[in-house]
Amino acid sequence: MRDSSLRRTFLPWLRLLARRRGRLAGGTALLMLTLFSAIGLLALSGWFITASALTGMALAAGIAASLDVHVPGGGIRTFAVTRTVARYCERLYNHDTVLRLLADLRGQLFAVMTRLDERTLSRRRSSDWLNRLTADIDTLDGLYLRLLAPPAVALLLIVSVSGFLALWAPSVGAAVACVLLPAWLWLTAGQAWLGMAPSRGQATHLQRLRGQVIEHLQGQAELEAYGSRASHRCRLREREADLQREQRRLGRFASLGTSLANLLVGLAMLVALWLAAATWQQGVIGGAIMVMMPLAVLATGEALNLLPVAFTHLGATRAAAERLNALSESGTMPTPPAAAPLPAGPLSVSLQGVGLRYPDALLPALCDIDLSLAPGDRLVLTGASGSGKSSVAALLTRRLLPSEGSIRLGGMALEEVEERSLREGVAILGQQADLFQDSLAMNLLLAAPDASDAELWQALDWAGLADWAEALPNGLSTRVGEGGRELSGGQARRLALARLWLRDPGLVILDEPFAALDAATAARISVRLDAWLAGRTVLFLVHQLHGGPFDPPGVTHCRRLRQGRLTDCAI
Repeated sequence: MRDSSLRRTFLPWLRLLARRRGRLAGGTALLMLTLFSAIGLLALSGWFITASALTGMALAAGIAASLDVHVPGGGIRTFAVTRTVARYCERLYNHDTVLRLLADLRGQLFAVMTRLDERTLSRRRSSDWLNRLTADIDTLDGLYLRLLAPPAVALLLIVSVSGFLALWAPSVGAAVACVLLPAWLWLTAGQAWLGMAPSRGQATHLQRLRGQVIEHLQGQAELEAYGSRASHRCRLREREADLQREQRRLGRFASLGTSLANLLVGLAMLVALWLAAATWQQGVIGGAIMVMMPLAVLATGEALNLLPVAFTHLGATRAAAERLNALSESGTMPTPPAAAPLPAGPLSVSLQGVGLRYPDALLPALCDIDLSLAPGDRLVLTGASGSGKSSVAALLTRRLLPSEGSIRLGGMALEEVEERSLREGVAILGQQADLFQDSLAMNLLLAAPDASDAELWQALDWAGLADWAEALPNGLSTRVGEGGRELSGGQARRLALARLWLRDPGLVILDEPFAALDAATAARISVRLDAWLAGRTVLFLVHQLHGGPFDPPGVTHCRRLRQGRLTDCAI
């Protein structure tokens, strides 16, 4: 049952690795060449030294003897050079492969996260999502480099060395196999069993510690204001102590595995030497072959020593894979078999009997919502914070799926709309301006990747930012900082509006569009926004229609949300 569970856990990632099976096979071959060269170097050197000594002793005793030193000498040099070059190429090639695999993993998981709805995203902290995209994927880099290639190569080496020794003395080959094969089995399955629980515990403690550290750093002002920084640091130290305790336990297990590897390789070498000596006494093999056999066994320790640490930490790799599997499953949304694009022009909107309930919530967020907009209408949806306005926006953009009822957009069922068409046909300006740690130009190009610099300047001018941007030393290349922290709240809002201007949607959703703007700026933007919204369906989300920073322009309808239910209101 446990083996079956382990296979299910790693199967998606093995399939991903299989996409680069050519590179993986090449890296495994280089590792095998490196280790075979190490065995050949030690075994042939032992044979050559012994053969040279025996030949010298025979000549000293007056016995006619000869030894060809050129062939074994050339073989030794070949093995030495091959081992060095193969080791360098293996490290370079395999680490390049791992970096490519990490890029594949991150690309796949980021794509999964972009498909997650808001309910799923809200269940976890941002630090946890960051940990999954970084630490968990970094943990999986050992799947090939430490858990697949080394044990396969080590097993092949044991079989090959045992078979090679059996050509000279079958008893030696059989005895070496009887010692090294159980050793291989323990260093893989045994060490994995021994370290499974503590390595999973270490991964859990490390994940929580990372999250707590990020929150501690981000919340310094709040912690200081409420006098909680000392207690928070105390919890961090407790978590760190738990992590160190698991690390020490894992270190002891890994050390045990390494010690057993060395002990069993030494035991196999002694057995090989003893049986080879007995065979030599019987005159079946020569003295040089007798010395070569235990040295060949000794060289297999290089392959076996790669296994204990890797398999002792298998639990951490498994835990990372399980968390990423859960993320992939949560990001899997049903794709309609016949997705179609939205019609061009302004879009009609229809919500019929729509309800929405968040997991574990005491009350539904929306109840029996009936709402209709004709193409070109401008509706204001008002309500206090928490009344459900943002939930309506999330439903219309398919970031949330309704618990009940139906939604139609442009006359089409929302679930049947093609994803790309939905993102192009519906534009939303949320309460928070989502800006990336990049330049002004790149943040604008998110809306229109093919826009020219002239069009970007027009967008900034429309939002009242052109003069400010021209005065910057780097102009459009100026970086806005993480989340736009290098900008003021009003500048960030206008930059988001400029990005919106570059779009050509049929439905525009504006959540408090004039937030963080002073009255004079909001008045100027309102006139320009009114002209740009002409011929589009618009949904304004505001706390109140009158008395805000500035009234939404051109409103034709007004509805109010109260505790998830719609009521009428006057314009």
